[in-house]
Amino acid sequence: MTSAARTSFHLILARTEGRLTAGLRGPETRATVAPVPAETEYLGVRFCVGAVLRPHPPATMVDGYTPLPVTDRGAIILGGEEFEPPTFENVEHFVRRLRVLGLLAPSRIDREWCSKPGSERTRQRHSRALIGMSRTAVAQIDRANAAATMVRAGQDWARVVDSLGYYDQAHLAHALRRFVGHSVRELQADGAPSVSFLYKTGSGIGS
Repeated sequence: MTSAARTSFHLILARTEGRLTAGLRGPETRATVAPVPAETEYLGVRFCVGAVLRPHPPATMVDGYTPLPVTDRGAIILGGEEFEPPTFENVEHFVRRLRVLGLLAPSRIDREWCSKPGSERTRQRHSRALIGMSRTAVAQIDRANAAATMVRAGQDWARVVDSLGYYDQAHLAHALRRFVGHSVRELQADGAPSVSFLYKTGSGIGS
């Protein structure tokens, strides 16, 4: 499976033949190939860009994977606390417990980016300290994912270029190759490749 570049980090749970593994996949600055073993079930929890999961700030996890301890009874250990593995049904309760225990700090990035005094260089440096990448990189990655979503929906490349502000077809193609790992033709082909976390995006930062 292609793991598309993303501006936020994820908690990834995988269960193979009853055995659970858990880990944190950091923000990704480029598309990579992720292994998908046979007979494995996955659950991914995507956190808002700028959120901080203690003691694993996103800036320390860029382009990396941090495995999490799993007890013999199948509990995940985060910040010294044990958690039952979340499911689709109770994942919101899982996230609320992280907040209550002070392990998950909400994103302040919209406020920080809009109000941080100083030059653009200062704001870019502050962004790297918060999430491990610049505001420019965040915008490029989010735009490429939005472009890939539009392409997968069958929209013509010219409309994508016009809607998202790419210079031309070559500019779009370069962005898709770098951040999504596939060309327009590949994304629109029958039997299109599997791409992680590629779904309709919003207009906000990190959406």
